[in-house]
Amino acid sequence: MRKIFMGLTGSIASGKGVVSDFLKKKGFVYMSLSDELREVARERKVELTRKNLQDLGNSLRAEEGSEALAKYIGKKIDAQQYSKAVIDGIRNPGEVNYLRNNLKNFFLIAVDAPEQIRFERMFARNRESDPRTLEDFLVVDRRDKGIGEAETGQGVGKCMALADYNLINDKDFESISAEIEKLYEKIDCGLPRPNWDEYFIGMMHEVASRATCNRGRSGCVVAKDKLPLITGYVGSPPGVDHCDEIGHQMKQMIHEDGKITSHCVRTTHAEQNAIAQAARKGIALEGATIYVSMTPCYTCAKLIITAGIERVVCEKKYHAGADSEELFKKTGTELVFLSDETMKYSKQ
Repeated sequence: MRKIFMGLTGSIASGKGVVSDFLKKKGFVYMSLSDELREVARERKVELTRKNLQDLGNSLRAEEGSEALAKYIGKKIDAQQYSKAVIDGIRNPGEVNYLRNNLKNFFLIAVDAPEQIRFERMFARNRESDPRTLEDFLVVDRRDKGIGEAETGQGVGKCMALADYNLINDKDFESISAEIEKLYEKIDCGLPRPNWDEYFIGMMHEVASRATCNRGRSGCVVAKDKLPLITGYVGSPPGVDHCDEIGHQMKQMIHEDGKITSHCVRTTHAEQNAIAQAARKGIALEGATIYVSMTPCYTCAKLIITAGIERVVCEKKYHAGADSEELFKKTGTELVFLSDETMKYSKQ
């Protein structure tokens, strides 16, 4: 599956929800920077009013950088290995820049509508924290757009200026829905066709969604001559409880340099499961390519080499993958990284 990420920015009450609802029907996972901010507010016991959230957002960006909330979203996308997501609530150019630099096929859509229409929509939805007069609405709207705000403050106006596409939502629902459909088709048709490595990595993501250890929902696909041979994902052996059911089985390892690392040993790695399944089905893997989430561990690396797999394609690097990299080099096993980024996961 091709990766595609849609960012949403726009004026207050412009109707961004119409766009996100459309994309959710297309299989996009809904994510929101505003929801991330609300989580922080709850942790800090901040009352959930629009002003308080604006103030907290400014404070958080000042503390952790203008891209702070976008980083939170990025970590969740990595952890869950989403390939399609709509990211709502983008309010600062730093967030736009982070998402553009860290997500493949990221497109920013700006939604707007005339002030009077937006005020009427806000008044009709009747949220307790919303302004009740046009004058008060315009004060909130100006701050949201970034007028009088610091660089780390609200900056929706600047975000809208950075948008790849603009939607003016001043018509009826059927008309705006038709415009969104046309825009989506334009973006989707313009995406480059994936090469074979990207194609099988996309398939690997679907396999990984079956994984049962949330520290790293890893998967793998073994392919040869442009055809998939076998797949595997992280999971306990048949008849054994899974991490998602009863929790992790953590063990500590003491290294030669004195460093102590923690590992979950309840599950079988994706590569091990794929090779074991191939053995059960009588499928020869010699000369094949294995597509994985990150650099295989040392044990998986030895199994891959012994199985005769000649090429290893990793989406990202494993933080403790140096020994595996050296082993692949010694044995002449081709190792390819699609990204220099190191995979991050829980309790790493």
